[in-house]
Amino acid sequence: MTTIIKPLIAAAALCAAPLVAQAQDWTPPGPITMYIGFAAGGGADTQARLIAQGLEEKFGWTVIPQQAPGNSGLNLAAELANAPADGTAIGMVVSETLTYSALAAGDPALQLDKFTPVATTAQFQMGLVAMSGGTFDSWDKVKAAAEAGTPIRFATASDRQADMAWHLGQKVGIDFNIVEVRGGAGVMDGLRGGDVDIGWVAGAQSKSVTQGEMTNIARGIKTPLADTPDAPVITDLGSDYLLDGYFMFIAPGDMDPAARAAIGDAIRAVAEDSSTDANGMLTKAFGGPAVVTGEDLDIYMQHSVEDAAKLIEAVNG
Repeated sequence: MTTIIKPLIAAAALCAAPLVAQAQDWTPPGPITMYIGFAAGGGADTQARLIAQGLEEKFGWTVIPQQAPGNSGLNLAAELANAPADGTAIGMVVSETLTYSALAAGDPALQLDKFTPVATTAQFQMGLVAMSGGTFDSWDKVKAAAEAGTPIRFATASDRQADMAWHLGQKVGIDFNIVEVRGGAGVMDGLRGGDVDIGWVAGAQSKSVTQGEMTNIARGIKTPLADTPDAPVITDLGSDYLLDGYFMFIAPGDMDPAARAAIGDAIRAVAEDSSTDANGMLTKAFGGPAVVTGEDLDIYMQHSVEDAAKLIEAVNG
């Protein structure tokens, strides 16, 4: 998917100026409730709130952030499903919420076709993270510890991450003790407290890695990590799959097309404007904004559903 989407992002950036005008042609019929499917204070929550701030400053819209965390974003999806489709309700989740998590849940009301993808904001900087200078601060150390019979506690923050941890363990012959926590911040808290040994984090680890507190011992995405470009990709370690994806905004199904286009364009305008706080945060934590909207986003999401089905079959087969 990365090789398909990256050219789309580059091409879309060429028309950023007209997008501001398009967004200004549509006006929300009321305040926009922005549901956030993550715990307060984490990287995803911060970027959502900064984008809300940018929308208010750049377009004069009233945007009201509201927390709706839990269940890999499906709690937010369930709440958003009954909201108006006129542009007054959007929600920040990750792409796997409406692909992997929705398929795994099996609830027809929470599937991709019941929602409207609006815009992505950033690609995952998905790393397999450990404390620097510790027992597990390289993949070779993890393998050696496992061979010595040391239990390895693997923190995950979603069902897809948990299944990927299990799958990786099966492929490399390590029986990881998988510990489910709340968000990337929960993984990092667990590492700091010594409650877990390694864990998936999708970008929130950036500051801790650059400061030397933590390290990415491997990466779950195809492209090199901005902070640890030499980290090996998990498919080279033995995994059949990657943990790529996006942070993104969604809306109820059958959203007004004008509202979808305008909000998507407005999010792009905020995220890609180097003068906004949102852009600064996305650049620092996620290597820069990565905005995909419209038909390009529909194609990406459909391919992601197909990829998710293959992983679910592999894990449950």
